[in-house]
Amino acid sequence: MADSIYTAVATSTGDGRAGGRAASDDGVLDLTLAIPTAMGGPGGGTNPEQLFAAGWASCFHSALKGVAAAQKIKFTDSAVVAEVAIAPTGDGSYGLSAALHVELAGVDQATADDLVEAAHKVCPYSNATRGNIPVTIDATVA
Repeated sequence: MADSIYTAVATSTGDGRAGGRAASDDGVLDLTLAIPTAMGGPGGGTNPEQLFAAGWASCFHSALKGVAAAQKIKFTDSAVVAEVAIAPTGDGSYGLSAALHVELAGVDQATADDLVEAAHKVCPYSNATRGNIPVTIDATVA
């Protein structure tokens, strides 16, 4: 792989997802973690799955805008919703799955589908997860 152009650094302290903290080395990110109520926890803080979903949605959205610009395709509005699910695997460990829902306005469905496919090829999160977790992606034109 080529030389890195940026390295994010974050540290988890305390009890991890059970009331710990996650912070970036520059202090911009500083969050309390909590087990979600759906997993039997108290809620009240973020969790690794939310952070992963936020990162992937943002990264994919940037990839989408980048491939559209490269193809000189303009759309009037867009959003990417990422769902990251955690589930037991049956052997005592846990696994993830994901769904990306892309919403576009100002293009037809075929163009939206092509843009989403192209974004999925260049997005670093998509490339990191490809073949490692189940992922579904859909595009909706508004």
